[in-house]
Amino acid sequence: MGRKKIALIGGGQIGGILAMICAEKELGDVVMIDLPQMEGTVKGKMLDLMASRPHDGYDVELTGSGDFAALKGADIVLITAGVPRKPGMTRDDLTEINLKVMKSVAESIKTHAPNAFVVLTTNPLDAMVYAFHKFTGFPKNQIVGMAGSLDTARFKTFLAMETGLSVQDVSALVMGGHGPTMIPLIRTATIGGVPITDLLSAEKIEEIAERTREAGTEIVQLLGNGSAFYSPAAAVVEMAEAYLKDKKRVIPSAALCEGEYGIDGYFMGVPCVIGAGGIEKILEFELTPEEQNLLETTLNAVKTTVAETGI
Repeated sequence: MGRKKIALIGGGQIGGILAMICAEKELGDVVMIDLPQMEGTVKGKMLDLMASRPHDGYDVELTGSGDFAALKGADIVLITAGVPRKPGMTRDDLTEINLKVMKSVAESIKTHAPNAFVVLTTNPLDAMVYAFHKFTGFPKNQIVGMAGSLDTARFKTFLAMETGLSVQDVSALVMGGHGPTMIPLIRTATIGGVPITDLLSAEKIEEIAERTREAGTEIVQLLGNGSAFYSPAAAVVEMAEAYLKDKKRVIPSAALCEGEYGIDGYFMGVPCVIGAGGIEKILEFELTPEEQNLLETTLNAVKTTVAETGI
């Protein structure tokens, strides 16, 4: 069997980091695709990465293209295309601009790679993955949005930073929409099996939860021009690797809910099993009344954003 084919749509900062991590992990051959006027840029980036292979010894092919026909044969498509946030912008401010991008990308994937597993990062995430689903008609197991994976990683990071303990030992879960209404589930968070409520004060935990909700905005403000790219790329690779290696990882992801947690017809950040079948299952567990109320709030926010797409 030949190597898997990974297609990256979008040659910006997230796309470049994605290509590098996928190559270093030898997940498959990588093609980076962007608009025709960006062909030189993506070809240059991928040739640059090709020349880095001898240093780490990974054997994969990395190519760039300005032609979406290069999607043909892709096992997985990772979408980073779209306009990033700038200071003062919310994720929702990007709806009208990035919806046009998503429609074009969806048509290309439907034409050239109709059987690929698709992971989206474009903001506003919950609305864009909903739109992609409507544009393509792909089955729900074939489409997922990268949100919960990144949000959960940020929650874990801040818990590790505050306690001074290894991030490897932090277990946590963030559910809901990819925005300020997301839900860091405090009662499920542990470090080495010890509940964080036994390690940190309630006030400090709430500070960490709030920082998690605003983490993307914090980075946008610090950068001054653009948004996060290292951590989103790492989050996407985690999901891609779970699919390509059939790892059956449980990863919080924006998946299409059809009754789970009382949500019907919307993509929401929920714990998902990702394996060779794509989104193989959404794991359900009982929420407390307070958590259920928070989920209703984040669902209403997602509904509002989706309504703005007019789809």
